[in-house]
Amino acid sequence: MELMANAMAQEAVSRTANRVAQEARRGGEDELRLKRFMNNKPPIFKGGYDPDGAQTWIEGIERI
Repeated sequence: MELMANAMAQEAVSRTANRVAQEARRGGEDELRLKRFMNNKPPIFKGGYDPDGAQTWIEGIERI
């Protein structure tokens, strides 16, 4: 019985470790994407009412 409990606990620890490693890799990829995006100097939205300016901003973001 104790052997089975230990095996189940070890499996749970292994799954948790795999999940944490997978999330760390994914986070690193997201950081790289954000860095590449920011290196392209995206246009900055300044707010206010400007439909044409908003459309230009959207097109600039989509281009990147």
